[in-house]
Order: sequence, then structure tokens, then C-alpha cells
Amino acid sequence: MNLNEEVELLKGVPIFSKVEQSKLKLLAFTSERVNFAAGQEVCHQGDPGDTMYVILGGIADVLIDTDKGQIVVAEMQRNSFFGEIAILCDVPRTATIKAREPLATLKITKDMFYRLVAEFPQMAVEIMRELAHRVEDTNQKLRAATRAA
Repeated sequence: MNLNEEVELLKGVPIFSKVEQSKLKLLAFTSERVNFAAGQEVCHQGDPGDTMYVILGGIADVLIDTDKGQIVVAEMQRNSFFGEIAILCDVPRTATIKAREPLATLKITKDMFYRLVAEFPQMAVEIMRELAHRVEDTNQKLRAATRAA
């Protein structure tokens, strides 16, 4: 995939949709393209996190450690992003992300992430929106689990 194709993909990611083309080129150029094989971990719950990832292609599972082992709590695919919580809150990874099928990602450093948020406040709004959706989804799953128990 060339730089222009990566820029086009980044435009489809809600948090980057309002970012200028030239900044997206810079982001694509300065970020690392990382591929993962099916079954490979991208990051592990509890590990330190100083990067976030944007999925360019493929599907990944979001896994949470429990007393009974790991459970899948969500699925992520093209245009999804993860790792922002570790960057924003300076906390360890909150989940394990594992490629369900071959996964193509763009790895974005903490410094670049903060630069973009500072230059494009709309990006912060989109991140908050995504985090709010994730909280609501988790709440719905907890309510359903409570009713089933």
C-alpha cells in the first residue's frame, strides 16, 4: 500500500475525517505500518502503552482477562482504532488485542497523537464520541449479563 492509499484509508477513520490532507500524509509517513498474522497479539492487557493503532484491514478481537481466562468482549475491523486509552490516561493496556485474521495496522506514537489532537480539536471530540459509544456498549452487555445470571 502506498502513501496515498494510506491517506485515503485514514480519511475513512472518524477521528481523522476532519484532518487536512497534508497532515494525513504526514501522519501516514511518520507512522509505522505493522502487520500481524492471524492469532498474533498486537498488545497485551496490563502492558505499558505509548502507541495507538488504526486498523487498515482485517479483523481483531478485544479480549479481557478474567478469573476464568480471556473472554472476547468486542471485535474491531477496518477504520477502528485502539490504544488511545493507554495514551490519554497513562495507564497500562486495558485489553488484549489479537488478530483474528491477517491484520494491517498503522502504529501512531503518543507524540504524534497529541500533536494531531492539539492541531485538530475536532479529533478530540470524535475520540470522546467513540469512547462514549464503547462505554454504552459495555453497559448494555453488563445489563444483559446481569439479567441472564
